[in-house]
Amino acid sequence: MRAIITGGGTGGHIYPALAIARGIKERYPGAEILYIGTARGLESDLVPKAGFPFATIPATGLKRKLSVQNLTVAWQAIKGLLEARRLIRRFTPDVVIGTGGYVCGPVVLAAALQRIPTMIHEQNAFPGITNRILSRFTRKVAVTFEDSVKHFSGRAEVELTGLPIRPEILTADRKKARAELGLAPDNFLILSFGGSQGARSINRAIVGVMEVYYNNPKVHILHVTGPNGYKDFVESAKSIPLDDNGNITITRYLYNMPDALAAADLVICRAGAATLAELTARGVPSILIPYPYASENHQEYNARALVEQGAAYMILDHDLNGSYLSEKVKALLTNPQKLESMAKASKNLGRPHALRDILKSIEKITK
Repeated sequence: MRAIITGGGTGGHIYPALAIARGIKERYPGAEILYIGTARGLESDLVPKAGFPFATIPATGLKRKLSVQNLTVAWQAIKGLLEARRLIRRFTPDVVIGTGGYVCGPVVLAAALQRIPTMIHEQNAFPGITNRILSRFTRKVAVTFEDSVKHFSGRAEVELTGLPIRPEILTADRKKARAELGLAPDNFLILSFGGSQGARSINRAIVGVMEVYYNNPKVHILHVTGPNGYKDFVESAKSIPLDDNGNITITRYLYNMPDALAAADLVICRAGAATLAELTARGVPSILIPYPYASENHQEYNARALVEQGAAYMILDHDLNGSYLSEKVKALLTNPQKLESMAKASKNLGRPHALRDILKSIEKITK
């Protein structure tokens, strides 16, 4: 098996690509992988650290408004297509797999034009423009959300596979994780975070929840501020003795998220596709606050996919404040039946075997 993997720009495109690359290596120990990205994207740092050969092509995105810069973008796209064609001819892959981002376009298109089996993976409920275009040329589209199926009108077969998640998410033991956090069996754990860098709006709003449940022996709150938001959070939470309160834990960064998710009874967070894949794999109910500046507002579409199935509540970022968030939390804590139904709905949406199903799809198109 010789495979080219491509995807870049953000971790949301790169981490699924790396998971697929590792899955291929595990399934085919002698497999050769080439990852194609850009020199400026996050992939230029993450992929070499993951141990995969890495090549770059020029690629950038179109401006949303009419702009002279789009002429440069078009020229970059042509150069990227030619360079991708050269790399593909030299590597001679059995399959080319794209996970989104600007770099994905020229690589998957160049492979499709050379009649090499191609597949794209879409992480979000509302697909990005690159993947919507590529679906007209590729053989297979793997999607994370059922809601995204209707947005693909190309010749490709669309299959609901889910998004590959870290294996430790599934293997984390709930009893052990809760014991390490010092939680009693009847303690209710609220886990809140805003992504690896934190979220200012969530940091501000969670203070209101802490003020309501401070020193409550039945409720424990574990909040991750993000490394850049810790100082501001401490300033805004002066009404609460954070050092000695018995039921509130604050940290800049959480290194063991799998155990925290295993221990949690309710999660408050953004609505990135990877986060939601992990929540649903564990069957955890959630209150989702979509990041309002995500491209094409895809996080709101992601959140709605869970809300419509009864697995989550959603609060839009411009509506978020401490009192509103506290009301939502109280509504769930005082309604165990609702929490239980949300947990079941979340579990039903989970796709814990996403990587296995993606690998099966790859095998089908490569025969």
